[in-house]
Amino acid sequence: MVHYDTVLIRFGELTTKGKNRKDFINRLYQNILYVLRKVPQLDYRKTYDRIYITLNGADHEYVKAQLKKVFGISSFSFTEAIPSTMEDITSTCLRLAKESDKKSFKMMTKRHDKNFPEHSDTINRKVATKILEETDLKVDVHHPELAIQVEIHEGKTYITYDKIAGIGGYPAGINGKVMMMLSGGIDSPVAAYQLIKRGLKIEAVHFASPPYTSEAAKNKVLKLASMVSEYQGGMKVHVVPFTDLQLDIYKTAKDPYAITLMRRMMFRMAERLAKENNCLAIGTGESLGQVASQTLESMATINDVVHMPVLRPLVSMDKVEIIKLARELGTYETSILPYEDCCTIFNPKNPVTKPTIKKSVFFENKFPWQELLEEAMQKTSGSIVYPDEEKEDFL
Repeated sequence: MVHYDTVLIRFGELTTKGKNRKDFINRLYQNILYVLRKVPQLDYRKTYDRIYITLNGADHEYVKAQLKKVFGISSFSFTEAIPSTMEDITSTCLRLAKESDKKSFKMMTKRHDKNFPEHSDTINRKVATKILEETDLKVDVHHPELAIQVEIHEGKTYITYDKIAGIGGYPAGINGKVMMMLSGGIDSPVAAYQLIKRGLKIEAVHFASPPYTSEAAKNKVLKLASMVSEYQGGMKVHVVPFTDLQLDIYKTAKDPYAITLMRRMMFRMAERLAKENNCLAIGTGESLGQVASQTLESMATINDVVHMPVLRPLVSMDKVEIIKLARELGTYETSILPYEDCCTIFNPKNPVTKPTIKKSVFFENKFPWQELLEEAMQKTSGSIVYPDEEKEDFL
């Protein structure tokens, strides 16, 4: 077996970044340092297209679990680092072949050190010949059971037969910050994850309506924020007291328009919080057609009150796909806890599915929403949640 002593990390999509590549890789490097901060014995080395981590005896299973949470990693391998000599390469590959219980193999060599005296193809042939002479393995270049990978660098060569998929995407925080509208439901935590995956940092806004919504409902949202913050290292959550504004909406507007007006108010507050906290967009967990407020007409009417981009990463996903991803993230079981939220406690019986801006403005002119909105903003509280209740941030 491979004597794991080094992790080799590949970048994938980051390699297409041209002049900005250095910034992306530096951010990825910092994010990796953060998730592995509890393992002080690790040594790091960063190159043009790889990051190498020397384990120095660290638990490779723990390192593996942490690296699988880092956006920007295409794949990684636990490798054995040996001297860059033909003799060492041959003997190590032969040892791996002998210890394997596989029946077929393939050699895959990359010669990063162009001064190494043998070319990649020559190395493959020489090592494969030795393995064929001393084992019962057969060569299979199309579907090998054992794929021995060799990366030759100046002074060190890395050997592995393992390749672990990363979660891809861009390093969290490299593409700016978004104000995410986070409810206690299934969709918005998944949407937050998807936005972090594209290199964004998430701040969240949650609308609470006490006493109609409970402290348990708010804590559920904070728990979900904490779970998603695994992927960015901490998340600020703004909690807006929405009760007075919501009650006036339902007293003033006719039942079908209540949800539309409520969402327009939420968007107004989200935009204001976004600007105050240097966010460049609003994020939502909306999926086209899922509920009355998520028809195209509703989205257009609600969008009309804000003047910054609204990112809806789930817009084309159906509920089954969203639930599947929520289960994979581990947020699903928390999301379905039976605590009420402000979107459901005053749920209209017949919400309009094709609202208009003109009619929305007509209803809004019937009550002092500006004063109520300002009052809610003044009473908004904020807290920062961390994964596993830790108190460090890396963005």
